[in-house]
Amino acid sequence: MKVFQITNIKDFMNKLLLSELFDHFLLSEASIQTKVTYIIDGRLTKDFWTKEELEEEDLCSLPYAPFSLLRNDCCNLIKGKKTPAAFKFIFMLSPDNLANTLAKFRSGFSPEDLNGVFLNIKYADGRLTYTTGVSYQSFTLDKSFEQYWDKLAAKFLTAHGIDFEELT
Repeated sequence: MKVFQITNIKDFMNKLLLSELFDHFLLSEASIQTKVTYIIDGRLTKDFWTKEELEEEDLCSLPYAPFSLLRNDCCNLIKGKKTPAAFKFIFMLSPDNLANTLAKFRSGFSPEDLNGVFLNIKYADGRLTYTTGVSYQSFTLDKSFEQYWDKLAAKFLTAHGIDFEELT
């Protein structure tokens, strides 16, 4: 696990909420504190969708919604004259992106070995942090994939011109 502090909050927020940069991640959950606290459970409500819509949006195999489906809603909750008191977004890799990431890493881990690979974005007390995380199905002493994910997450920030400082 690595924690990065985002040093240009305005630029990051524009990239998060006004661009497609994070759209390929699944939104596990979010909380946004403005005049009230909004809690978003990112689990897809499959009964809401028709079978055709699920297929058309490529949602059939996904447990959580891609951020692309919720980004505008989140943006509308955050935008305004006042800065939110706090917010938190928990993103995870989609099953396809997890499989691709594991294949590039060439480890003995399979998607079934992991509960999820996460990016946590948290704003509180005027600070914005970006934290990596890996949840394993069972205990392992092998942290090589976690270290790989930490490096990929930092590369993602750098590749998209996001200014940050590593805290841990």
